[in-house]
Amino acid sequence: MILELADIRVAPGNEAAFREAIERGLKTVIARANGMRGWKVNQGVESPQRFILQIFWDTLEDHTVGFRQGPLFTEWRAIVGPFFAQPPVVEHFELAAKSE
Repeated sequence: MILELADIRVAPGNEAAFREAIERGLKTVIARANGMRGWKVNQGVESPQRFILQIFWDTLEDHTVGFRQGPLFTEWRAIVGPFFAQPPVVEHFELAAKSE
């Protein structure tokens, strides 16, 4: 399992609209992606314009090839992209340890 971690910044005043848009995009677009196993979105307390999106994928290629190079990516960016204050920072992680 691969964790995609996206650090997203939105313009001040757009937080509520972005929360609605990202949830809609996750439920209507990301949910249809092959290999997607779940997601979480957290909003910053000290920095409410900062959101951390976590998406769990079966493989790295499910995200980087199947999703990013396919038509769903265009749908996704049309929903959430207008809110970005800057390009998101996206990295991938493998599980190293976890609580019981």
